[in-house]
Amino acid sequence: MSGPVIEVQDLHTRYGSRWVHQGIDFRVERGEVVALVGGSGSGKTTLLRQMIGLLQPARGSVRVFGESLFGGGPRRERALRRRFGVLFQHGALFSAFSVFDNIAFPLRELKLFSEAEIGDMVRLKLDQVELLPEHGRLMPAELSGGMVKRVALARALALEPELLLLDEPTAGLDPDLSDSFVRLIQQLDRELRLTVVLVTHDIATVSALATQVAVMEEGRILAFGSLDQIMHSEHPFICSFFHSDRGVPVEAS
Repeated sequence: MSGPVIEVQDLHTRYGSRWVHQGIDFRVERGEVVALVGGSGSGKTTLLRQMIGLLQPARGSVRVFGESLFGGGPRRERALRRRFGVLFQHGALFSAFSVFDNIAFPLRELKLFSEAEIGDMVRLKLDQVELLPEHGRLMPAELSGGMVKRVALARALALEPELLLLDEPTAGLDPDLSDSFVRLIQQLDRELRLTVVLVTHDIATVSALATQVAVMEEGRILAFGSLDQIMHSEHPFICSFFHSDRGVPVEAS
């Protein structure tokens, strides 16, 4: 496929009378790992929600795989959404479902597979996120924070997506678990050749994963480029964000 995986043009988003985005232009090319960073209230999570179709823009457009997320009928919209997976910040697991059933949920919704096939696919996803088959019997309340993230990632990958969107993937994890989860994402990215967009405030995660960084502030993208390019920016907000004590400091090469 030619063209960007995600293309955002002249995006304006409003909650009531408050403008969240004011004229965002943004592209994600196939195979890139793009990190959206910025202060609280900068609009990065809202931008992620626009990319997965949870919000419609007040003005402008969001295209994924060259297609609008809205219009063309439910069948076309569902087919498009099956091409990407989402890891929400706190996992968003169904509390009444076992680990197995959480991962199986999107597969069962398709109504294309037998239960035996679904079982095989769930076990494969558990293995991909370095969990054991017996973990499938556990309930979300029995999981550690790190396991919740892995189960949620397995569910996001259940339909073999081409695009993976991650909202604060290491939030709430201690440094060791955070490092382990980042290594897992790196491994899956290499094996599955994904395109990835992640929202994060953690500079160490940006440094480890991102091929491109978009810095957001007050509903706009201040800068877009490699981490090295961003680190050499003289913009006051960017200097404050990347060279302060928030997260793990990064040294520009």
